[in-house]
Amino acid sequence: MTNQNPATVSRRQKQKGATVIEYALIAALIAIAAIAAMKTVGTNVSTKFSVAGSALT
Repeated sequence: MTNQNPATVSRRQKQKGATVIEYALIAALIAIAAIAAMKTVGTNVSTKFSVAGSALT
């Protein structure tokens, strides 16, 4: 096993932590965008079904 400088190990740990935070933020933004898209599509589909239902009666 090689001896590593503690500063190098600390820098790697900080970089790893930053990467995890970045991925979490990206996942959160994707989730927010997906929820917004589904809500919009759901509203449009609901309107279409209401119009179709009204036409049938």
